[in-house]
Amino acid sequence: MTTNRPNQILNLPNILTMTRIAAIPLLAVLLLSPSRNSGFWAAAVFALASITDWLDGYLARRMGIVTVFGKFLDPIADKMIVMAAMVMILPFGRVPAWMVLVILGREIIITGLRGIASSEGIVIQASDLGKFKTIFQIVAILGLILHYDYNWFFGIVHPLLTVNMHNIGMFYLWIATILTIWSGVDYLARFIKVIVR
Repeated sequence: MTTNRPNQILNLPNILTMTRIAAIPLLAVLLLSPSRNSGFWAAAVFALASITDWLDGYLARRMGIVTVFGKFLDPIADKMIVMAAMVMILPFGRVPAWMVLVILGREIIITGLRGIASSEGIVIQASDLGKFKTIFQIVAILGLILHYDYNWFFGIVHPLLTVNMHNIGMFYLWIATILTIWSGVDYLARFIKVIVR
């Protein structure tokens, strides 16, 4: 059920989505500093925002208040916070510029294609590839924001438990980048198939 009445814009799922957008300035301020403490709090903000990404969709479906406004704003909020995080850590050399360009370029192109399809009354559903891409992006960004070595696990501190969060972030970012390209090509192929019908 899709509801698009004006008084339905300010429902709980949409408020969560708008909260995710409102968290972007706080995330950006925290990421102005490359320090461990700033990274920790920035990762906490990003993690909470990412949880709202799942929660707003779940609540919208569960409560039967999926709105046109929410369907429009939710993917934009996702892209905004992901790109804000990646752009802010770029000056610290934590992420290759070309990967940021690939991910940003894909999102701009796919958003444009979705707009064209929507103007023609065509809905091209997001594929599982796109969902997996988002998950890997989130995990990668969390690792890259945390960046430093951490040698504790459930309160246990030991040198053998040392984990370099930057390496973990880059591992998942490579997977996310591959999925970004793959899902972009997949969407483009489905777009062309539908349009030329």
